[in-house]
Amino acid sequence: MTTRVIIVDDQAMVRAGFAALLAAQSDIDVVGEAPDGVQGVELSRRVHPDVVLMDVRMPEMDGLEAARRILTPPAGDGGTAHAVQAVGEHRPRVLMLTTFDVDDYVYEALRAGASGFLLKDAPPADLIAAVRVVASGDALLAPSVTRRLIADFARQRPAGRGKPALRLKALTERETEVLTLVARGRSNAEIAETLVLAEQTVKTHVSRVLTKLDLRDRAQAVVIAYESGLVAPGE
Repeated sequence: MTTRVIIVDDQAMVRAGFAALLAAQSDIDVVGEAPDGVQGVELSRRVHPDVVLMDVRMPEMDGLEAARRILTPPAGDGGTAHAVQAVGEHRPRVLMLTTFDVDDYVYEALRAGASGFLLKDAPPADLIAAVRVVASGDALLAPSVTRRLIADFARQRPAGRGKPALRLKALTERETEVLTLVARGRSNAEIAETLVLAEQTVKTHVSRVLTKLDLRDRAQAVVIAYESGLVAPGE
């Protein structure tokens, strides 16, 4: 399977460099570029990529708002309903491009449904791997880094009350254990070893957690685990 990618960044040289690197991979096809969030949203809805590489800071519309619009199709009405449904059937995964000085944006992007983030000065091999990992949907990119990022913000906010915590009541005891380990950055293999389960069984539990909590991927699972108070910073 070929992964279709678009690159949304206001720096032309960055777009060109990323495009050249990714297009050289036999399993990745760069199907478009955009210089700002507004054009990025339009491009995404037009070409239906599998992965969107999204810069955080851009003119016209920042990456956070663009990610929200891409991941949450607009409500349709009348004659546009069919078009909106078509968009919703193929929502891409968003990989945020960032630096550590915009962590607040990244946190909010994860809450909005972005699948992970990558530092813009990361080695080329990391960019290629990141696209493949996010496209597969199997794991959150750099879970230890993302976990630390979310934990930093969790320290500044009280443990979740109300809806986030109530949603977890839908989980079984085993599913709650699995969610806890996911939030701590464990891979499926590590969770399987910890809980003495087959890795395929862990994958099934993770899938059920995401379905019951209506989450797109492990990134959002990490967020809700912290916001609900299931996992506390420093544990």
